[in-house]
Amino acid sequence: MKVTDEVYALDSTRGSYSYLIKGEENILIDTGQMWQGEAILKELQSMNVKAEEIKNILLTHHDLDHVGNAAMLQKLTKAKLWASSEDIPYIIGDKIRPGIKRLFSFIFRVKKPENIIPYNKDIKVKDIKVIATPGHTPGHVCVLYKDVLFVGDLVKVKDEKIGPYPNMNWDEIKLMESIKNIADVPFKWVCPAHGKPIKREDRWQEIYSA
Repeated sequence: MKVTDEVYALDSTRGSYSYLIKGEENILIDTGQMWQGEAILKELQSMNVKAEEIKNILLTHHDLDHVGNAAMLQKLTKAKLWASSEDIPYIIGDKIRPGIKRLFSFIFRVKKPENIIPYNKDIKVKDIKVIATPGHTPGHVCVLYKDVLFVGDLVKVKDEKIGPYPNMNWDEIKLMESIKNIADVPFKWVCPAHGKPIKREDRWQEIYSA
């Protein structure tokens, strides 16, 4: 699904969208469910993007539907894999996910990626800005690319409306604080994992002013 001339939501990951930023150095935002890997590769191929042309993989947070193919895609693409220092321990198994996420981790044995690079203020990925937005997880981030904001599970989109992500949040208060903090960031497009991409317009302010 085309969002802008450079940004695409991968239809193969519908339900928990991953995104492709297409350019000289292709960037993948999140990696979908563990059973979607082959479909992701086929979709990239249909877009004339070879696996080895993915240069960076950016993870918004540690949930299984976002890191499900991180290890496989890291191995195939040889891309740099990025995540927050707070969430990396959950991704590699050094920390146990809390609550029902712990059960999901035991049921769905997702392969653990290696050599994850922690985000920092000096991230050297073209036109990318990583914004800390804790709440859904301790180290959740949003990724800003030009006028497009990839929000992971900070918010969801349903019926043309943007709302706080309602399920399995680590800290509801911090989630709402992060949503308010993002209001000052200039962007035109909201690209969620859950729900279709949508133009920002006045919708962001409506989340916390209602």
